[in-house]
Amino acid sequence: MLRGNYTARMDSKGRLKVPTAFGRYIKDKYGTAVYVTSLTGDCARIYPLPEWESIEQRLNLLPSMDPARRKFLDRTNYYGQQAEMDAQGRILIHPLLRKAAGVMGDVAVLGYLTYLEVWELERFEQRLLSDPYTEEDEAAMARLGI
Repeated sequence: MLRGNYTARMDSKGRLKVPTAFGRYIKDKYGTAVYVTSLTGDCARIYPLPEWESIEQRLNLLPSMDPARRKFLDRTNYYGQQAEMDAQGRILIHPLLRKAAGVMGDVAVLGYLTYLEVWELERFEQRLLSDPYTEEDEAAMARLGI
């Protein structure tokens, strides 16, 4: 599982040096192919390619003109590109997504079990403050036994 938070650095060419623990796990379990995308442009999501293909298989169950499917694909295709993790553990983030998400220099790389999110540090901290963990959230987790 991909879990935790590491600070990483985007280089001047727009490549993210994936934190070693994440990079090793992805390479060992999935290989080096990834899909880099976003739903909103506020952060970059990095899916190991087999995880992204699983999402595509589920999307394929919906009719091609389903509005939610189209909206999802509009966004993930607009921001998305398939990439390869190089031998140094770097992944190129598409310039359009880099600019939208503001991911340059130091970034937070967070594990979300099956994918990574890459955030500009201040933007993520603002997100935490503006969307606090509530009693309703706690109740939802309790229903899962967490």
